[in-house]
Amino acid sequence: MFNNIMVPVDLAHLETLEPSLSVVADLAKQYDSHITYVSVTANTPTSVARTPQEYEQKLEAFAQERHRVHGQPVSIRVYSSTDPVANVDTLLVKAVEEVGADLVMMATHFPRHLDIIMPSHGGKLATHTDASVFLMRIP
Repeated sequence: MFNNIMVPVDLAHLETLEPSLSVVADLAKQYDSHITYVSVTANTPTSVARTPQEYEQKLEAFAQERHRVHGQPVSIRVYSSTDPVANVDTLLVKAVEEVGADLVMMATHFPRHLDIIMPSHGGKLATHTDASVFLMRIP
């Protein structure tokens, strides 16, 4: 049913993603799916990496570690931006098309008042791509 599952990842917040990563692994095993971990980073130094290339190396290491855990084939895609917060939605939509994802699984927070001003990333993906979008609430 699902051939390529895209998973947006923020390496600065891996500890909060762990429950959702287990669900991704289970679903990938069930459908023998490929998993593509996608991330958006800044062109400037961040708390995770000094350069986009270093960030890409760290995402690759993360993906290979997840592969050892669940055994499904993995790949990564990193996008760098001068303003990741402003561009993340556009870049994730672009990633869905570029990697050929038919399912996007992503962690999300519980609704907040701020969501009125800043719509969800998952909502943008659901309305601007042909992929199914599975949002997993993280308390």
